[in-house]
Amino acid sequence: MSGSVGAGRRAAIVGSGPAGFYAADFLLKAGLAVDLYERLPAPYGLVRYGVAPDHQTIKRVTAAFDRTARQVGFRFRGHVEVGRDVALEELRRAYHLVVLAYGASSDRQLGVPGEALTGSHAATAFVAWYNGHPDHEHDQYDLASERAVVVGLGNVALDVARVLVRPLVELAVTDIADAALDALRASKIRDVVLLGRRGPAEAAFDQGELADIAALPGVEVLVEGDVEFALPEGADAAVRKNVEYLATLPREPSGNAERSVRLRFLASPVELLGDAERVRAIVFEDNELVESGGRVTARGTGRKHELSTGLVIRSIGYQGLPLPGTPFDPKRAVVPNEQGRVLALDGSRATGLYVTGWIKRGPTGLIGTNKACAKQTTDLALADLDALPVPTLDPEGIDRLLAERGVAVVSYDAWLALDAAEKAAGAAKGKVRDKLASVSAMLAAAGVE
Repeated sequence: MSGSVGAGRRAAIVGSGPAGFYAADFLLKAGLAVDLYERLPAPYGLVRYGVAPDHQTIKRVTAAFDRTARQVGFRFRGHVEVGRDVALEELRRAYHLVVLAYGASSDRQLGVPGEALTGSHAATAFVAWYNGHPDHEHDQYDLASERAVVVGLGNVALDVARVLVRPLVELAVTDIADAALDALRASKIRDVVLLGRRGPAEAAFDQGELADIAALPGVEVLVEGDVEFALPEGADAAVRKNVEYLATLPREPSGNAERSVRLRFLASPVELLGDAERVRAIVFEDNELVESGGRVTARGTGRKHELSTGLVIRSIGYQGLPLPGTPFDPKRAVVPNEQGRVLALDGSRATGLYVTGWIKRGPTGLIGTNKACAKQTTDLALADLDALPVPTLDPEGIDRLLAERGVAVVSYDAWLALDAAEKAAGAAKGKVRDKLASVSAMLAAAGVE
């Protein structure tokens, strides 16, 4: 749908990552006015705070989001946290429709003894830290151990491993946080072990991501353990590519590499060992694959191994959190919905409320996956337009509430000032940008205090 379908109607979107921007673009092109709410002063969500700093080409998608933001009818409402500064119900009274696109910001737990020891961290936090996320400005990571263990074998796990072993000269020109660069400069880590619960055919990483690590100077990538590279019947092209590549990797160290990344398949952590100070080792169990209900699952064999380490990073998935006033499915960690239409806990439709992105479907897919997801949601929202109630608050009602509550709202022009300041500071250091990692500094650079 396009043109004047939504003329005179207003939509609010909560969350300014890819899902939020794609939804905004579709709604703007249909004629609606769109206000995009974001709790941080800067937009772009995981493109800014999740994509690894050495993957600058992926971040270029923000150019498309910038074009969306410059369309007539768009407003960025940064530094506004829905559920704290303004209630979801207040938004629902002020807009014809509200789209939830706030993603999945938490992480899944291993659920093993010792997980809370110092030196045990979530990949979600580690990634946010090296990307300069304000929530993690004061985090600290001790990289004094010679070995780090990453639990998980998805693309985020590979990002973590790559950042730990990539030459500093290559990271120093990116937008990596200065605190992370300083920590990596003092790092003693020379060996990164990645544990995957299932086998090579079930691994969730992209082959190109692993090849990037293997191509790093002075870095050797190995496959360890008793593992076979058999392709399951009906394996798709991505699985075939992964398995065939893994089969070419060495099984024993050459002894010539400065740093190593070792993949251990069919391995599940069962305990983290340590003392009052910190983690000192991880115990993992060998698995075997069994087929159950048409699915291949991992089953422990009872054979256990102890691996010394001072840093364990779990990378077993992002997880969504509930937003105050929103129905939430705690088992799947998503907002319950029917193709994007939010469902109340009794199964009825929540009129005028929609959802897209990871908080709709779970943390799956790449950045572009969110475009089709947003299209599905906004098509349904546009089809519902004539049946949606007229807002009871006038268009400026939310602006007045925020002003009364003393909220310093960041407009898109203010974000552009912040953006320019970060790029200028980065240029002075030979970096792509120098991110401001505190909200107060971001607001000052944006001219909003």
